[in-house]
Amino acid sequence: MPAVSPRGGSRRRTISEINMVPFIDVMLVLLIIFMVSAPMMTTGMIDVPSVGKAANTPERVVEVVVRADETLKLRVNGKDSGDTTLNAVADEVKDALQGVEGAPVVISADKAVKYEAVVKVMDKLRRAGVQRVGLSVKTTG
Repeated sequence: MPAVSPRGGSRRRTISEINMVPFIDVMLVLLIIFMVSAPMMTTGMIDVPSVGKAANTPERVVEVVVRADETLKLRVNGKDSGDTTLNAVADEVKDALQGVEGAPVVISADKAVKYEAVVKVMDKLRRAGVQRVGLSVKTTG
């Protein structure tokens, strides 16, 4: 029932208010339902990939190093092949892979590099037809 407030003598005005009691009742019932049902829920299991050692080492490994300032350097079998640009990286990697079928290309990025820069390099290599592109990881332990 709306409250009536006297104002200025004989003139009366109604004050509209929202009744919060039903809202609070519903919220408490929902809270109790969630508190009772939460322990009964089963947790999902996710299979995450693990990093292991390969059985045999490939005959040629090409590594694209993305530095902190997002410049690129090419390394073939652990030996530096010089700096490169994003536009030329695909051609230089294909030249380094010549004659070796299915050789892996590893992208090693500095911790400070934005993820977008690494994805751009991966995209360039994939569009150029490089089949095996992976990311270098630092193992803990």
